[in-house]
Parts: sequence; C-alpha cells; structure tokens
Amino acid sequence: MSRLDELIQELCPNGVEYKELGEICEITTGKLNANEKIDDGLYPFFTCDKLPFRINKYAFNTSAILISGNGSQVGHLNSYEGKFNAYQRTYVLYEFKFVEKQYLLHYMRSYLKPYIILNCKKGSVPYITLPMLENFKIPIPPLPIQREIVRILDSFTELTAELTAELTAELTARKKQYEFYRDELLSFGEIIKGGSTQSSKLCEIALIYDGTHKTPNYKNSGIPFISVENINDIYGSKKFISKEDYDLYKITPQINDLFMTRIGSVGKCAIVTKNVDLAYYVSLALIRPNNKIIDTGYLKYYIESVSGTKELSKRTLHNAVPIKINKEDIGKIKITYPSLDIQKKIASTLDNFDAICSDLNIGLPAEIEARQKQYEYYRDALLTYAATGKIIPRQTDRQTDRQTDKYDALIKLCQYVFDVVFVKLSDIATITRGGNFQKKDFIDTGVPCIHYGQMYTHFGIYATEPLKYISEDVAKKSKIAVKNDIVMAVTSENVEDVCKCTAWLGNENIAVSGHTAIIHHNQNAKYLSYYFHTAMFFAQKKRLAHGTKVIEVTPNALNDIIIPLPSLVEQKRIVGILDRFDALCHDISTGLPAEIEARQKQYEYYRDKLLNFKKLEK
Repeated sequence: MSRLDELIQELCPNGVEYKELGEICEITTGKLNANEKIDDGLYPFFTCDKLPFRINKYAFNTSAILISGNGSQVGHLNSYEGKFNAYQRTYVLYEFKFVEKQYLLHYMRSYLKPYIILNCKKGSVPYITLPMLENFKIPIPPLPIQREIVRILDSFTELTAELTAELTAELTARKKQYEFYRDELLSFGEIIKGGSTQSSKLCEIALIYDGTHKTPNYKNSGIPFISVENINDIYGSKKFISKEDYDLYKITPQINDLFMTRIGSVGKCAIVTKNVDLAYYVSLALIRPNNKIIDTGYLKYYIESVSGTKELSKRTLHNAVPIKINKEDIGKIKITYPSLDIQKKIASTLDNFDAICSDLNIGLPAEIEARQKQYEYYRDALLTYAATGKIIPRQTDRQTDRQTDKYDALIKLCQYVFDVVFVKLSDIATITRGGNFQKKDFIDTGVPCIHYGQMYTHFGIYATEPLKYISEDVAKKSKIAVKNDIVMAVTSENVEDVCKCTAWLGNENIAVSGHTAIIHHNQNAKYLSYYFHTAMFFAQKKRLAHGTKVIEVTPNALNDIIIPLPSLVEQKRIVGILDRFDALCHDISTGLPAEIEARQKQYEYYRDKLLNFKKLEK
C-alpha cells in the first residue's frame, strides 16, 4: 500500500469535502492595459499571453496563481511569488485557505479549462467572469494528502522535464544528422561517386514567377491568400481574397509547383500537393519545374541544402531591408542533379528523414508528446481519487537505446539512392600484416594456417579448409584471421601475382604467415575477393606496387584502394552469378578443355562487366 493510500484510509476514508474557489482564496484582477509593458522592466507583467512581459511598477507582492481571462489563451495558468503586476483581464488568486497553492495549481491544470469552456460567455472573443471563477468547485482533502499529491506530481513533473530536455536534445541531434545526410546526398561528395550528374541554371529547367505586388483586399472568405508566413502550411491560411481579384492572376499554382520564400526569409520551400486555388504575395516565388528533367521534391531539398543556400546567398540582396532576392536572380542559381530516378530516390529518402524529425505521429516529437500525456494521465489519476478512493496503478514504459554509426549509415543510405558508392578500402575494413612463420614450421596437426605462397598455387576466390598446420608456440607469434576475412599475399616476383588473395570462409580461426595482409571488413567476403581478381583492381595495384626483384604492395597502401560497393543484397546477387560461372570454368567434367578455356574468358568478361561500375570524375 502506498503512502497516499494510507493517508486516504486514515484521514478521509469516506471521501472529501468540496469548496468553491471563492471560499479558499482571494480573487481579483490587475488594473493595467496590456500596452503598458516595456522591454527591460524590473518586474513581471502578466497579461493574457502564456509568458509574462516586463514592467517598471508592481501592484502585488505575494504568492499567487494567475489566470488568463480572455483571448486564445483563456484559462492559461501561471504561478508566481514576489512582486509583479497584472493586466485588467488577468485574474489573480492569493491568500489561500484550507489548500496548498501547488495542489490547487495541479487541480486547476486538470479541470479548470473544461469548466471554462462549458461556462464561459460565448462571443467573438472567449472570456471568463469573476462569478464563474468564484463558483468553481475544488475537492479539499486534508493538508497531508494535498502535500503528498503535490510531492508525487512535482517529482514526476521534474522527471518529465529532464527527460523532455534529453529527448529534445536528441531530436536536435537527429535533425542535424538529417541535415548532414541531406547535404551529403545533394553535394555529391567524396563518398558518392557512382552515376553522373549535370548542372543547369534554374531558369533552364523551370519557369519562375512571383506573386501579386498589390496590397490584398482581404475578405472573410474566398480564395486563401498566402505569403512568407504561410510557407510551413500553405493550406492553413486564415486570409482570403475575392474570386474576382484571384481571376486577375495570370499564373495560378498547379500540383508539383514549388513555392519559395524570397523576401525576409530566403529559400524556404513548399510543394503544391493539392488541386486548390491559392493566391500568393510577392514575397513568394512560384517555381514550375520541368518534371521531365527535375523532380519537384528533389528541387525543394536541393534549394534548402547547403549547396542551394550558398547559391541563393550569392544573389541575395543582404543590405536590403528586409533582405530579398530578385525573381530574375532566382533563375541564375545553379542546380546540380543526377538522373530523374535517382532524384526521386533522394527525395523519397529525405521525405522519410523529415518525417522522423518532424511528424508528431512518429519519432521523437511523438515520444515527447507521449511523456506529457503520461504526466497528465498520472496527474488526473491522482486528482480523481476523491470520487473512487483508489489510485490508478502507475504504468511503466520501455526505452530503447539508439546507437548509430554516421559513416556506415551514410554508406548504406548512398547505396540505396545511387545503387553503388565508391569508397576507400579503409572505409570498410581494417588491414593488418600477417605473422612470421615459414614453411619449415609446418607440422601434420596443430593450429590451422595459411602461408602466403599457397595463395599463388592452391587457393582461389575462397577457402574453407586449411592445407597446413603449425604448433601453438609458433601460432602465438603469428597473426590470426577469422571467418570472412580476406587473406592477401602482398609480395611476388611479378606484378601480375602480387595481391593474390582468398576469402577465408572456414569455421576455424586461422594463423596467417608473413608477406600477407589480413583484411577484416563488414561486407560480403566473396564479393571483395572477386573484386580483388579483376582488371580494375589490377590497374590500381600496379600503381601502388614497388620493387624490382621482389614486387610489393604494402598493407598500408591498400587502404587507398577504391572499391565499388553496391548494397549487401546486390553483392550477394553478383556473387551468386560469379559462383555459377566459376563452377563452370573449373569443373573439368563439363566439357572439352577448349570449351573450358572459352568459359574462362566468358567468365572474366562478365566478372569485369559486373564489377566495373561507372565512376563520376571530379
């Protein structure tokens, strides 16, 4: 049984008395007009807004609860202790009797707003009256119970505030992560070298218009009118113009058009997604992309990215008040874009990121909102005990730890968008040298091992069984490869054989000799091994090789090898094709040696074709 249950059973087992608000505190209002606020006043000045303003004189010096008496924030509560002043429509509650101020505040946060909505004087502006507040009834349990409820709710409020701060910080980090991915995708940086791009002036791939320069004649209804302030919700405007005025517009919005702010705030975009009439002001540009060349969603994200922002900034009139960009200069900004299919993939990917960051139905904002609802649930449960005599059991929830590796995630993201990315081997692998044992150390049984010489004579694309063994004492001086590592010989008498390798797919860890590199990676081992047997890799290793009698490519130099990297799913598909060719090439029982030789050439052709991804030149 909780402490609160014990107090209820002891002090009010049969329920509690209700008192009207006018019985338990003094209620008055401020005397000032809202326009008496100043910027740097000495004291808080409570009006009907959520947050207080400042003022240089005070009328109250007490512990009080303040209630907004009219307007959109009617019923909003503030608590203050000390010197302050108040607006003439702000109600001030003070000199509390029979009740803890904090208990009353919690109770009113739960039940006052519904009471006001039910009883307020209806009109164009909602407001409350003094008699209405005075008649508001409050359950008044004994003070020990009030204090216990306050203790519980204050503790939960503090925990909720701390967690909300943490979640808000994580949301900020998530948004920065989204911006990083967006800008990397749209700048076609170092990691993204697959496919090709081109650049055009915006006026070459889109038509650009601006809105009316005429001051609107607003109506109570009609055609919605939007400007810069509506860019985050172009369908939520509360301003209207007549149908007759709208008919004077030469250019009206169409689905897939793009609105862009051009005065005050430059470069914020919104896509037209509905076939409805929208009037727009000169502060907005209407951009109509040629959707055979440029995707509207891609264009929006590009304009809002670092690359687009830089282009806009070059042509923005920063000395103007407010700053602005001329319509003609918008058309001069350069837009870099890949194929239409990739544009749509980029836009779809960034839509998902944006939703995770912004949509209140998913992601962290929903978690923050859920925490607030959870607090309100507990608060209401505690405050309804008077009717039931019971407290609703407190529920728990689970938290999941989130760990992300930004670079690995970026690689996967770019693989999805561009099908293949070009990365350095060091981006996906760690490379170490082999050990020191020699052929004279071989024994019949012991620790399985691979000697670098076997790469030239016995092993191909992969190996699953060792050919030799060494003693445990010798193995201690060696280096160990694990399943899926690539074992590569890095010395040879000729450049053709240097860097011969195999993917170790055996279930045992295996000792590796000197003159080797052990490549520990996070990709498909056979895919990498196949690549290390291609003409494309040969061209790279030839540049890195050095020596005369003994040709060597150092393990450190291998870090700079460029690898074309499709997704793991695509790697597996390519490996399946090459495995089938490999089986045909090396199985003598499949036909005559001449046919086998032809198969070998066919295999090499398709191997190099499959692994020869197009690379974007800088």
